[in-house]
Amino acid sequence: MMRRTFNAASRVLSPRLRCLSGGEGTEDVSEWAAAPQITQQASLYVHWPYCLRRCSYCNFNKYISKENNDHIMTKCLQRETETLLQLSQVSCITSVFFGGGTPSLAHPSTFAAILETVSRQVSLSDEAEVTLEVNPTPVGKSKLEAYCRAGVNRFSIGVQSLQDEDLKILGRDHTSHEALQTIEEARRLCPGRVSLDVMFGRPEQTVDSWEKELSELLRVCDDHVSLYQLTLERGTQLFKQVQSGAVALPAEDVTAEMYQCARKTLHQHGFQQYEVSNFARHSSVSHHNMSYWKGNQYIGVGPGAHGRFVLLGEGGVVREARTQTLEPDVWIREVQQRGHGTRRRLPLSHLELLEEVLVMGMRMTEGINHEHWKLFSPQSGLFEVFGASVGVQELLQSGQLILDDRGLRCSWDGLALLDSILPALLVELERQISQKP
Repeated sequence: MMRRTFNAASRVLSPRLRCLSGGEGTEDVSEWAAAPQITQQASLYVHWPYCLRRCSYCNFNKYISKENNDHIMTKCLQRETETLLQLSQVSCITSVFFGGGTPSLAHPSTFAAILETVSRQVSLSDEAEVTLEVNPTPVGKSKLEAYCRAGVNRFSIGVQSLQDEDLKILGRDHTSHEALQTIEEARRLCPGRVSLDVMFGRPEQTVDSWEKELSELLRVCDDHVSLYQLTLERGTQLFKQVQSGAVALPAEDVTAEMYQCARKTLHQHGFQQYEVSNFARHSSVSHHNMSYWKGNQYIGVGPGAHGRFVLLGEGGVVREARTQTLEPDVWIREVQQRGHGTRRRLPLSHLELLEEVLVMGMRMTEGINHEHWKLFSPQSGLFEVFGASVGVQELLQSGQLILDDRGLRCSWDGLALLDSILPALLVELERQISQKP
């Protein structure tokens, strides 16, 4: 669901934002882009690119390491972290997320070293959320306590399925029993701070089997669940299997029913949906991901990582979209030579930044409030931009969209149709902003 929504939105984003390349000039937008309340802090994403093997559905930037170069990778992650923090000149990192790849393959000392590097440069509160993605294998489980000692205080566990046959089709290297054991240990170490990633729309999956699996999941889960619809990616092993007829995926109306079933079931068990794919109870939301959805700055470190921040250290006044070099060996060489492996830099225009704030903000059930929008668009409020649009009025009248004194957001029914709502909002945003002098 998350990827479908983003893909639909990206089709109507401006071309420079879609391709993240180029470098043409932008208008003078220093008034909003370098405002202190936006630029003084950021979240940090650290990418560990290695896996033991590639899952059948995966086209992420990950690599099977031919040799153990953990020490070199750690040193380079530290150095790039240091460099990008200096370029951003943020005074505070609000959260850290170690993703991949399979970061739980790395030694706990890697994460301790990176967190120490952050603390030397900027403020990192002892209460700051530090999340680690964990593969629920016996090896991953055995290191959980050491990860906590290294500074990790939240785990995101890639369960994906509690059905062993499905795990084999997906190419996962764990069993459902191993996943349950990992969940139990993670909850013991970090109660209330364990998230489970689960995938629906899997081969041969039915609504009935999905309901049973949700019931089992709810018996063992902590206070956060992330649900993702399986997306068929060209070039993957699963794509070839589906194309050849060896494997069949559920029809779109079936996956839509699965999504609605999960929303209702989780709600009945005390989970509040706070974003298209994310559900939490007892206020256990992912603060790191919330920073993305609220359009805050984030710094991406490691091969293929993405970032969005103003380069105050270079005298910058405009937020940049930055992408690090994909290939680990090349990235390591670039970091050793110049302190970072940034491959592409794109200054974002005012419209491009507002497009991102809109696309990400509308993913949240709370949507975008007026005060938050004004941080990025002081001259044009939500009512001014969207209030007079015929297309938006139709969405409001249908009950899919809400625009009131709280701000702009989707209704319960509308959130499930976000991929069809966003294009109308983006088109109207571009029309309104392009008319401004």
